[in-house]
Amino acid sequence: MPATEEFAPNETDRLALDVSWNIETLLPQPGDAGVDALLDTAAATGERLAAQRGTVADMTSAQLAAFMQGLAEIGETIGRVGNYAHLAFATDTEAPEHGARLMKVEERSTAINTQLLWFELEWAELTDERVDALLRDPALDFAAHHLRSQRRYRPHLLTEPEEIVLSEKSVTGSGAWVRLFEELTSAVSLEIDGKPAKLESGLALLGSPDRAVRQQAAAAVTAGLAPGLRTRAYVFNTLLADKSIDDRMRKFPSWVSSRNLANEASDASVEALVAAVQARNAIPQRWYTLKAQLLGLDQLADYDRMASVASSESQIGWGEARDIVLDAYSSFSPELSNIARVFFDDNWIDAPVRGAKRPGAFCAYTVPSHHPYLMLNWTARRRDVLTLAHELGHGIHAYLSRPQGVFHQSTPLTLAETASVFGETVTFGRLLEATTEPNERLALLAESLEGTIATVFRQVAMNRFEASAHTARREEGELSVDRFGELWHDSQHHMLGDSVEITDGYRSWWSYVPHFIGSPGYVYAYAYGQLLALSVYARYETAGASFVPQYLELLSAGGSLPPEELGKIVDCDLTDPGFWDAGLDIVQRQLDDTIEAARAAGRL
Repeated sequence: MPATEEFAPNETDRLALDVSWNIETLLPQPGDAGVDALLDTAAATGERLAAQRGTVADMTSAQLAAFMQGLAEIGETIGRVGNYAHLAFATDTEAPEHGARLMKVEERSTAINTQLLWFELEWAELTDERVDALLRDPALDFAAHHLRSQRRYRPHLLTEPEEIVLSEKSVTGSGAWVRLFEELTSAVSLEIDGKPAKLESGLALLGSPDRAVRQQAAAAVTAGLAPGLRTRAYVFNTLLADKSIDDRMRKFPSWVSSRNLANEASDASVEALVAAVQARNAIPQRWYTLKAQLLGLDQLADYDRMASVASSESQIGWGEARDIVLDAYSSFSPELSNIARVFFDDNWIDAPVRGAKRPGAFCAYTVPSHHPYLMLNWTARRRDVLTLAHELGHGIHAYLSRPQGVFHQSTPLTLAETASVFGETVTFGRLLEATTEPNERLALLAESLEGTIATVFRQVAMNRFEASAHTARREEGELSVDRFGELWHDSQHHMLGDSVEITDGYRSWWSYVPHFIGSPGYVYAYAYGQLLALSVYARYETAGASFVPQYLELLSAGGSLPPEELGKIVDCDLTDPGFWDAGLDIVQRQLDDTIEAARAAGRL
């Protein structure tokens, strides 16, 4: 329905009602005809490559380069059609045609990739000396790091028949359960002030300066999550068991080892990150104790944590938010700002909250031959401005790394948050510069600190919940709703201590988090990326404009190098055991600055 029929122009801007993406450019022709054309092209290329089965051991570097070019073509083609299906589904998870198309794409894509599984197995059989000799040829630079990284999986590969079975069954196995969870969470409906509301809208109200509003919103979220809670718990149980079987068959030593391998991070380094963060839990606990004072409370409840410390919060329209973010990016690099502007001008963003739209926000890299897309759920809060800046950071990273090609465009998850957090931090700095009133400065600093706490400490707490859930499922069998709630409570309490009361209703809030379902082990990468990005930003504050070329080089490199080498581009030593503490020291300074602002505002 056109926005002008029901909303005044200011309402259209406030809710970004006319900000929707155009995903048809992913296809050679609109709709299902374009989907089928791309799938047919990928299938034909797959059949051509499959004919080379059994030849990898004898390939010359030129022949291997030609084969990898064919794989890249398949990756591009399937990537276009896969992103089209997923993005359409994300904006309306209830549309039958979107679900049917998504399943068709997944089934055909899996079949195409399955017939090429032999390549990874044959490549793994080559000696290190043979691999080194092949990869010395510059003709393979476009795939060299990818090919080296593939060989890290050698101890965990199964026989070809086993790999084929696992690949084929994933569509009706884990993939189907993940899709069901997305449909269930997208359908969660709340009632606030007697009116229906979506989950995103209810969660946004937790930032209200009015405690009664927060209490009502929290109660509405808990009530909205209740009807499908047992079903979502069953989905989680099933996927926990599925991963346990997978890990056992592939001989992974722990539930998170496969994720660490994909992230090019050792189990020991991830354990060091988690331990370093947990050792500094005094930071969030001290802040939440002080925040209770600012809000005039004896103790915060879980629904008070994101409350604004401002007496009121004005809403920010889409146009103003766009200008703020573009100005912030321009203050760092006009080149980055020009790229960001295209996202707005060329309809690469979908922003409004809609009935069956997937919750949350994300950036879809798509493929190197196309451009990225951003999905938001815009509620006109200041936090949404920083979310926009965050996702634009991802988008710019994806855009600049396109020349690396399909094998090297994306970074491991541990570095994937660098550009997003950096962009968010630059935008926050710009907002702070323009804010002179003491109470408003306090509100901004508090919001930034809380964002960091949520990204570092809360994500590590969520990682601990995941660890306990995977461990308990393997040791105890199927877990009850109450058991999930207990594990969730314990992980949150470890972070919060006695600074926050965890209410009974909050025990079910694990059940809307998509990362636990679709990306096991993902969440610690947020803490990794946040601390890395803060360190990168500290380099920028020290070096000034001379740092910009290094940063652009980092983004343009994509995932073409191991994480440690990417870190060196911006003078970060990811192998230094003290690296995490250095990042956490920056968070401590954020806390100190916020406390000083509270004193300046006469609030402490």
